[in-house]
Amino acid sequence: MDATDFEELARLVEGRATFRGHHSLDDLHDESLHERQCDPLAVVRPRSTSEVQAVLRWASAHQVAVTPRGSGTGLSGGATPLNEGIVVAFDQMKDVLRLDVDDHVCVVQPGVTLRELDDFLAETGLHYPVYPGELSASLGGNVATNAGGMRAVRHGVTRHHVLGLELVLMDGTLVRTGGPVVKSSSGYDLTQLLIGSEGTLALVTEVTLRLSPRWSNSATLLVPFPSLGEVTSVVPQLITLGLEPSVLEYIDFLTMASLIKGAELVLGIDPAIAETAFAYLVVVLETRTPEQLELDLTAAAAALDAAGALEVYVLSGPSAAQLIRARERLFWTAKASGADEIIDVVVPRSAVATYLESVSTLAASHGAFVAGCGHVGDGNVHLSVFQPDAAARETLLLELFRVGVAMGGAISGEHGLGMDKQAPYLALTDPVIIDLQRRIKQVFDPAGLLNPLRHVDASIRGDGRE
Repeated sequence: MDATDFEELARLVEGRATFRGHHSLDDLHDESLHERQCDPLAVVRPRSTSEVQAVLRWASAHQVAVTPRGSGTGLSGGATPLNEGIVVAFDQMKDVLRLDVDDHVCVVQPGVTLRELDDFLAETGLHYPVYPGELSASLGGNVATNAGGMRAVRHGVTRHHVLGLELVLMDGTLVRTGGPVVKSSSGYDLTQLLIGSEGTLALVTEVTLRLSPRWSNSATLLVPFPSLGEVTSVVPQLITLGLEPSVLEYIDFLTMASLIKGAELVLGIDPAIAETAFAYLVVVLETRTPEQLELDLTAAAAALDAAGALEVYVLSGPSAAQLIRARERLFWTAKASGADEIIDVVVPRSAVATYLESVSTLAASHGAFVAGCGHVGDGNVHLSVFQPDAAARETLLLELFRVGVAMGGAISGEHGLGMDKQAPYLALTDPVIIDLQRRIKQVFDPAGLLNPLRHVDASIRGDGRE
């Protein structure tokens, strides 16, 4: 390629492009703890679907790899570009295109952030209930990783709220999947196939979302327990009672101490109780009326007491919001504390305590320190791993993943595989499944140009180029 080719690329996006040596560093990474030096050929910022189509036709014609980028809040290296590729950044495609209050449906461009969408919906009585912990995250990025978060126990994850997509294939072909309906039994569900595909099959240019009612009556409970076993045993009881908690989180005592110190939280925990608490359960209840909230609080407190809670604190005022915000920002707390890896294994929720016992044993045997918390309502365990020796850490991580998978779980519950978890995923997944996924990749992207060298793409291109 020569200068003329890059001038053509810049014209396709009306000059909204930077080229090698002139990029903003923010465009060259996500929030993975593993820094990778890269300097792609170009970063382009389309403003329309037609511009995305034109860029992909250009990339296809020149056999240039493409890495899509949302807000860069991913944690697994999914948005790290290749040196000989280009970045398609979607931060200029951030319009809410349509809102249908009667059908509870909203259509957005991929660059719309969760905060922007929530602000847009504030006066409608509706909201998009998936909160993966970072409101600056984009909807396109959420679709790419099937983002979840603390509210998944009640509301599910991204795939439960995406009704349809507009996609651009690598050759520029425009495809629409699904639509503003909640039921369909007509052919293969391509919408669900694309959710969680991490930009390896197509680029998302529109998302049709299902919205939910916004409840105004809520309460947050902070419940210390002497062991994690009591936490995991009471979770199914709370769900069986029909309380439908929006949040069910466990936080180990070390992580809680770190949160309290880092966010300067004042939670009113009795020091004597804090000394004996091994794990904390955080419960958020939301409902339609104050009267129903009181009934739910009474039922929840009785169940928690019977399960061995040391105390049940109903947080009032700003302390409730501060605790939830601190939990959502735990990645930054762990990063500031020097964590070498942060993982998000998911296991059946009944197996969380057993899994964490294995984690403790493995950490000790590999000379590592591991602390964590997680969405105990859906079995998603978040672990901060402190082991500076890269070889020892890699061995430990593989064992942590292996134990989780053996319990019927998965390597990543919501962060995605990206580059960081590709190796253990390929090592621990049924080769038949890997082969099937690679054949799907070949159908969508036969030249292997869409976000290569991550997910299952290690051998797609076959030429070793980066």
